[in-house]
Amino acid sequence: MADGLDLRVKRPQRAIPETEWTWTSEASAIASMIALSGLQEKTVAIESDIDNSTLAKVKQGTARPSADHLDKMMDATGSEAWLYYWLLRRGYDPRSLRKLESETERHLREAREALDAERMKVRVLTAALRGENA
Repeated sequence: MADGLDLRVKRPQRAIPETEWTWTSEASAIASMIALSGLQEKTVAIESDIDNSTLAKVKQGTARPSADHLDKMMDATGSEAWLYYWLLRRGYDPRSLRKLESETERHLREAREALDAERMKVRVLTAALRGENA
């Protein structure tokens, strides 16, 4: 029998502006995720399957959540600030990374990009035939 049904809440991911990239620790990034989610800490704890006291210790930096708890926390809060913190700490620019995609998704993205390029050519040529500036 497979593991239990995963009923986690996945809130829409919110953009993380550069002005927030000032976290000094993993704990401060997690605290920011929770604070900016607009949710009560207790709600985040329940949805992340972590007890309140452990979550408080995580925010203080005296405990570290498991990978599963972090994943659930990012889904619950709609923020990937923890991930951004580690990307920045390792010297990566979070703006230039894109999520992994399946081969089908990659083909679809490439096809859309090619279609957009062709549409641009059509607009330019149509404008030229009409004697307009593109």
